[in-house]
Order: sequence, then structure tokens, then C-alpha cells
Amino acid sequence: MRFSRNTTGTVFVGGALTLTLAALAYPSMLGLDTVSSAQDRVIAQTQWGPLTEQDRHFVVAVRAAGLWEYPLGQIGLKKGTTPEVKTASEHLIDGHAALDNSSRKVAQMLNITLPNVASPQQVSFVNQIDSQTGKAFDSNFANILRTTHGSIFNTIAKIRSTTKNSLIRQLADQANNTVLDHITVMEDTGLVNYDQALFQQTTPPKLPKEDMTPPPPQPGEPMVVLAPPPTATATPTITP
Repeated sequence: MRFSRNTTGTVFVGGALTLTLAALAYPSMLGLDTVSSAQDRVIAQTQWGPLTEQDRHFVVAVRAAGLWEYPLGQIGLKKGTTPEVKTASEHLIDGHAALDNSSRKVAQMLNITLPNVASPQQVSFVNQIDSQTGKAFDSNFANILRTTHGSIFNTIAKIRSTTKNSLIRQLADQANNTVLDHITVMEDTGLVNYDQALFQQTTPPKLPKEDMTPPPPQPGEPMVVLAPPPTATATPTITP
């Protein structure tokens, strides 16, 4: 089944793979494309410190990341052919459920509107990877996710080092730990092509903004919640 832009409740997906990795390696994989010429512009003063446009966009990006990587974890558990791919899939589900919990809390506290589906580009990634089977699925799963996580790693560090908002710092800490864990489990599959991953991470494509931006929720639409697995070990770090 295709991953609809109107999906609510627990996320699930399907699709077809034709896109190359060249279209994957960019911070927009988590929605971190440039949305303003003044990312450091303060858009609100809060009790946790000033909130900038960059801070707001980071919270949206964390949410969008889970909306495509969490379903890929579910798919990987069903279609992965090695124990390492299945372990990596478990980490995607576990890590993004906890990170989603934190991003929703931060958004509520800072009055940030969150999407219920990932960007069109991110949705297409899920559909494309899901079209593969067997060893091809394992390889695309590991390489695409290693590339996208590697692309966003430095961006999270920049957010963490520049924000003046304590809630954003906490969320960045959790995102950093989650991304590093996911990089590690993708590498543990033994399927990562490092030369290709590095090239893709340092050669970002130019893509239409609308493809990289998750759509806002419809009025009255219930919020999608990424449920933690029964064996969850990742813990949300934000407490109201």
C-alpha cells in the first residue's frame, strides 16, 4: 500500500524504487532545507530562551524524520534478510518513537505546529525502498539510511552549538544520540558503501522546496503518534 499524504494513526507504507542515492544525501532528508534567509531570526521569546526560525524548523525536521524512518523500520523487520538489518530496523522504531515523543512535547511547549506526514521526497524514499526485496532491499535500506543520517549529523551539531533555547538543546542532544546510534547499526550491517555515502553526503542535489517540505496538518486532524515497541529501550528526554 502506498504511503498517503493523508495518513493518520500508526504509520505504514509501500512503493517503488527508481531514485538514485544522489537525490538522498542532503539535510533536507530530515526537512532541514533553508526556509528563510534569516535562520537566526527570533520568532518568539519563551521561558526556555529565545526561539529562532532555525530552532522551529529543527523541531519540525525531527518530527518529519520519524514519519519516514519509523515506517521503514517496520518494513525492515518484515523484509530484511539478515539479523543485522532486522536489528537496525528495531533501532529505527525504538529511537524514533522516543524522539517523536520528545519533539511533540517540545512543539506543544513552544507552540510549534507539527506535520502528520513526511515531505513528498521522504515519502518517496519509503515507497522506493519498499519496492525492493531480498539482498537488494537490504543494501538499499542500509546505504540510503546511512547516507541520510550521515548528512544530518553535522546539522544537529550546529543546532546544538548555536541555539539559545534550553528545550532545543535537549532535543538536539537526544537527536544526536539517536542519529549516531542509527549510523552505527547501519554500518554494522556490513553493507555500507562508504565511498558512495561520503560522495552523496558532500554533493547535495538541488531539489524543489515543495518536495522537501512536510505539509501542515489539516484542521482538526488528529496527531499521528509513533508508538514505542514493547521492548523499547530508548527514552524521551523532554519532560513538561
